Amino acid sequence: MFESAELGHHLGREAYEAEVSELREALLDAQHELKERAAGPVIILINGMDGAGRSETLAQIDAWLDPRLVPVYAQTAMFADPVDEATGRPWLWRYWNALPPRGQIGVYFGSWYSDVLFGRVYGQTTEQQALQALAETLMFEKQLAAEGASIVKFWLHLSKADQKNRLKSLEKDPATRWRVSERDWQHVKDYDAIRAEAERMLRATSIAESPWVVVEGLNARYREITVGRTLLNMLKAGLEHNAKPVVHDDTPPLLPPVDGVMLLDTLQLDQPLDKSEYKARLAELQSRLAQLTREAAFANHSLLIAFEGNDAAGKGGAIRRLAMALDARRYRIIPVAAPTEEERAKPWLWRFWRHVPKRGGISIFDRTWYGRVLVERVEGFCREVDWMRAYNEINDFERQLHAAGAIVVKFWLTISKEEQLARFKAREETGFKRFKITDEDWRNRDKWDDYKLAVCDMIDRTSTHHSPWTLVEANNKYYARIKVLETVCAAIEKRLAEGAKGSKKGKLA
Repeated sequence: MFESAELGHHLGREAYEAEVSELREALLDAQHELKERAAGPVIILINGMDGAGRSETLAQIDAWLDPRLVPVYAQTAMFADPVDEATGRPWLWRYWNALPPRGQIGVYFGSWYSDVLFGRVYGQTTEQQALQALAETLMFEKQLAAEGASIVKFWLHLSKADQKNRLKSLEKDPATRWRVSERDWQHVKDYDAIRAEAERMLRATSIAESPWVVVEGLNARYREITVGRTLLNMLKAGLEHNAKPVVHDDTPPLLPPVDGVMLLDTLQLDQPLDKSEYKARLAELQSRLAQLTREAAFANHSLLIAFEGNDAAGKGGAIRRLAMALDARRYRIIPVAAPTEEERAKPWLWRFWRHVPKRGGISIFDRTWYGRVLVERVEGFCREVDWMRAYNEINDFERQLHAAGAIVVKFWLTISKEEQLARFKAREETGFKRFKITDEDWRNRDKWDDYKLAVCDMIDRTSTHHSPWTLVEANNKYYARIKVLETVCAAIEKRLAEGAKGSKKGKLA
């Protein structure tokens, strides 16, 4: 893959100067059109061999474009040695949180690929871990592309001899000597291993949505014009894609069961539990939850509790009973409503990734990422192809959370249509509850059957071994609150027990 980048490509000064002025003007025009249309974003990754001109290329991009609209994210500063905020979360969390909004160009000096590459070269990750990380990066990039991002990945290349000569030249010049570090010379020694691993990585991850462009870095003029032309083509393609009208999606529809029997229809919604028993069980379970979240082993995990359910099913009451048992310094309740302007400028999962708790932390979501396959599906707020792909994106999101030590507990609180009507009327008649009932609640009720089908599809497609759905029969609020607390406690106990078992095995080995 690197052979064509070791041919001694060269561009003379005259040819360079004849093109550079027009190229700069075209890049600026395209950049400002990107901003005006709120298209994109355009995401540029700059990776490559030490000495191949990555820093110079970054500086040139910054000089040719309006730097106010080009946030730069440096691997060495932000990602190479993650701070505690990042290490306590899934490894891609820090990259989700460094995404440019629509209308901007984000440049990554080094990227998620640096983690994988050098982790393999220096034995910090196994081959299986590296393959899993690459699969996650491809899913990440495909999600970004599906949300309208244009992605180009540059690998700036040098042959082994050229790299060595380049570093020697930099080291001889007092003005550039500081740029050469012991790590750079170590990479020269490990050139063959880095090259082999990089070639495997690039072949595995150069896809239509985010191709790699390999550029020989020896001749600065050749490198700069090649990168500039490629970037201009990406900007034009992004603008053209944004200008195209939305066409009908030929996604095959999901149909209800032919016999009409759905999962929610099989639940016994009126579960018995009287007030006295409820109070006794509530105190017992809140005490149990308080102790579990204060155990030393819990500090190695985080807890995400996701609440979905019918309107007026009692999510707020269940959340309050959970919060009463928790240390207020360690949990956050995230109410999810319609996305803000800032959130609409980012990929749809971004606003949930940003609230992923670090180890020892707890996030309670009142409505969740499942809005995409529920309200957005039923109300037509996104295309069918978008909510159909969301099932896979959600499963991948939750798998990454679990792999990073998170305990994910998901609840669907369900009530009968008759019980919902009774609660709606009670809210309208009670002064301090009137704020809980809105016109939107009544509109949602008119689409009861559409929501029921969407819920059943959601549960079927996203209830996994590591993050299963718990269906809560909620006609009796006392019963629902107790079931929620029991489920959360059991999930924590199971994960802590698995951790203890794994720790014992490790000691025996």
